[in-house]
Amino acid sequence: MSFTLFGTEGCHLCDIAEQLILQSAGHFAEPVWQQDIAEDERLVENYGIHIPVLRHDACGSELSWPFNGAQLLEWLTQHQSCKEDL
Repeated sequence: MSFTLFGTEGCHLCDIAEQLILQSAGHFAEPVWQQDIAEDERLVENYGIHIPVLRHDACGSELSWPFNGAQLLEWLTQHQSCKEDL
């Protein structure tokens, strides 16, 4: 199980989201992968105006920007058991 951070190169909001994730690294039991949406037309269609977006890959739940560190931790707490539910 893992998380995916959808974004693209040169996106300053994506950089901020990445920093929030790094600051919260101790709360992630699974790895966080970065996906550049520019590499896939379908991803551009889905996320083009919503990035950055953090997805819990096990359950498909997504946290869309804007979010701060507290909101990120709350979202992680709510989805801790996601992999157990599947």
